[in-house]
Amino acid sequence: MKRFHVHVTVQDLQDSIRFYSTLFAAEPSVVKPDYAKWMLEDPRVNFAISQRGTAAGIDHLGFQVEHREELAPIAERLDAAGREVFDRGEAHCCYAHSDKAWVADPQGIKWETFFTFGAETAYGEDSSAANRGEPAGVCCGIGEAVSEPSPAGDARPAGPACCAA
Repeated sequence: MKRFHVHVTVQDLQDSIRFYSTLFAAEPSVVKPDYAKWMLEDPRVNFAISQRGTAAGIDHLGFQVEHREELAPIAERLDAAGREVFDRGEAHCCYAHSDKAWVADPQGIKWETFFTFGAETAYGEDSSAANRGEPAGVCCGIGEAVSEPSPAGDARPAGPACCAA
């Protein structure tokens, strides 16, 4: 079974935790100094927020699967959609150890598919997305700041953090 994933960059983490906890009628399942996550059952959503030095708003969307085998059919659909898919394989991101792949939709919105199989003590990896041949801003491209073009073609500000837009 899949779980929809939404990751939002926020300006004030504590204020946002209060807001979303009230909205969801639930406390986050994970809280870190720069990150919080709710694993909601109704609706079935992995909703995460972070304060990672990028503009506030939707950072990326995705699908989390319960079994690694569920990734293959999604990857086939991503390939069929005609967009370049960036297969991360193993990733250490958002305080989790996962297998994941990324794609950007025609508007430039990042989508990830992932299977999480462990927890991590740090937010992300110490390597640059650019060094892995991934689009800038793809989780977990931290280390050095990278810029990416917006849909209008102009450069977005560099973001030094994992899951940066």
